[in-house]
Amino acid sequence: MSQADRPLGFALVGFGAWGTHHAQAISACPQARLVAIACGSPRSAQEAQKAYPQALVSTDLNQVLSHPEVEAVAVAVPNHLHAQVATEALEASKHVLLEKPMALSVQDCDRLIELARRQHRVLAVGHELRLSTLWGAIKRHIEQGGVGQVKYVLVQLFRRGYRLGSGGWRFDPQRVGNWVLEEPIHFFDLACWYLESAGKPHEVFAQASHPHENHPQMSHNFSALIRFDTDAYALITQTNAAFEHHLTVQVTGTQGALWAQWSGVMDRTLSPTFSLRIGQGDQVREEPISSPAGEVFELRRQVEMMVQAIREGTPPAATGEDGRRAVQLCLAASQSLQEGRPVKLT
Repeated sequence: MSQADRPLGFALVGFGAWGTHHAQAISACPQARLVAIACGSPRSAQEAQKAYPQALVSTDLNQVLSHPEVEAVAVAVPNHLHAQVATEALEASKHVLLEKPMALSVQDCDRLIELARRQHRVLAVGHELRLSTLWGAIKRHIEQGGVGQVKYVLVQLFRRGYRLGSGGWRFDPQRVGNWVLEEPIHFFDLACWYLESAGKPHEVFAQASHPHENHPQMSHNFSALIRFDTDAYALITQTNAAFEHHLTVQVTGTQGALWAQWSGVMDRTLSPTFSLRIGQGDQVREEPISSPAGEVFELRRQVEMMVQAIREGTPPAATGEDGRRAVQLCLAASQSLQEGRPVKLT
């Protein structure tokens, strides 16, 4: 078997709730092989070894990175560890698939991008919505000129409250970074992806309400207006004070409009409902979606994308530069919340 035909050796760093989904996605990909897992505790290491007896499992990251068959590293740890783990993996000459946010500061994003460049390694950021059959169909329709010039994007999430995360990290400001970086970052990236032809985002104005009862630094409701170089703008809005998980995207342009929705009992469901409707004037049609949409399915496509990027040299779905922009926008939104005014991007 040639090197190009051999399954790509992956290491996974992090075996929490989302890390286990990463492990399943890697194992399900014929072009990939899960050869090592780095865990944060002896308990999770025991669970990982039981689930994947063929893999090297260790609480020592250096031992995992030293495994001779590891070519790529998937990083699925709490937010505050993303930059540190990605740096160690890149310094060990591994390709990196890094969960969002890629870092908690723009400066750390810049350092990772430069390190990947120096090491000649792929750095992909886990904005997996770009790989969705549903959300990707919107992007293709825009690129084909189906709505003309895009002028407006709405991304709206209606969901139940967050899970705590291992050790409650998702509600700890020191580990999560801030609430905007945790989930809204996906929607900042999605809106910018749809509005690529509108130029660069230059201003963010955010508002929030209903502080969390036990964690007042977080709010149940959040909205942000993003202005672009042209007259186009995007509205990101999310509530965690609702039920189930319902995501809506609306796009309007000079020649048409799109409306898409995805619904599930929770975000990681395997049986969602979803649809995409396309309108031009009074003519409205439903666009068929060929295969299931949802983050579990998109995670599997992300592994396939990573293999292709490494083996064939194709760009990853979301690059370090894409990840950096999303972090910058979220930090600007957080600053806007604190200061109660629009924040200009530099």
